[in-house]
Amino acid sequence: MPRLDRLLAVLTALLWGCNFLAIHAMLTHFPPLLAGAIRFLLVAVPTILLVPRPRVKLRWLVGYGLGFGTLQFAFLFVGMDTGMPTGLASLVLQASAPFTVVLGAVLLREKLSGRQVVGITVAVLGMAAIAWQRAEHAALLPVILTLLGALSWAVGNLCARKAEAPNPLHFTLWSSVVPPLPMFALSLVFEGPRAQWTAVSTALAGDAWLALAGLAYVVVLGTVVGSGIWTTLMRRNPASTVAPFSLLVPVVGLTLAFLVLDERPTPVEIAASVVVVGGVLLGSLPRRPRRSHGQADTGSSAASARGDTRPARMSSA
Repeated sequence: MPRLDRLLAVLTALLWGCNFLAIHAMLTHFPPLLAGAIRFLLVAVPTILLVPRPRVKLRWLVGYGLGFGTLQFAFLFVGMDTGMPTGLASLVLQASAPFTVVLGAVLLREKLSGRQVVGITVAVLGMAAIAWQRAEHAALLPVILTLLGALSWAVGNLCARKAEAPNPLHFTLWSSVVPPLPMFALSLVFEGPRAQWTAVSTALAGDAWLALAGLAYVVVLGTVVGSGIWTTLMRRNPASTVAPFSLLVPVVGLTLAFLVLDERPTPVEIAASVVVVGGVLLGSLPRRPRRSHGQADTGSSAASARGDTRPARMSSA
């Protein structure tokens, strides 16, 4: 994975870590499913009017919109609204990394090393410990909902990779056209028109400014900028290489939740968080191909003769 792509992956993790604080602010005023519908609607309208439709197969565009957009954020927003702590949500959602690696191996036939298998196993054990801890001290449903959001994200990751969009930003923007209608329909059924009207009609009230600021952050930086970069990285690199960088997100999310919201995880949750991050980082370390000294010298000489100092692009095969 080239150095620039690694830096972009870290930047995306930073943006998405801050995103959880913005979501928390947004849900102080808007019902969760309605919040998701509005979030994507604000991106979809200018996209339809101003952005050319990407030249990809419709099934991958719809698949990404439903997985990464509709299902991930429906599960996440409802989970946070029903009691999932903001910082812990930023960690549990990153189960998308092992989900993506496993689905990539099963569906896209991306090869896994023994180290990746061990790392994924360790991460899953850490997630299981967090679920057990939450079941002991709080409702388990928010954790399950967040895990379902992570699985939806993983499905979206693979759809983005299969789409191979020539312009990933256009692809990301157009995927926002998919979620508004199904999320609004879900909101209508489960939250009701009265809650919808109350939230919208009082959105400009003085005490709703923080929710609007959170909505603006989620739309611009969380969706357009963050998702655009992430989709670009998923197109240029194997899913199993890119996905583990999402494990940097909970480092930011947990820290901000502690500093701003005074959320204090239990000792078991802290230990399990370290296990999860360590496991996925272990699984993300690239396996260097073995080469003889003669081959290495020959390759270096050829690269020097061409003036080519770029790192090799990893294959998904």
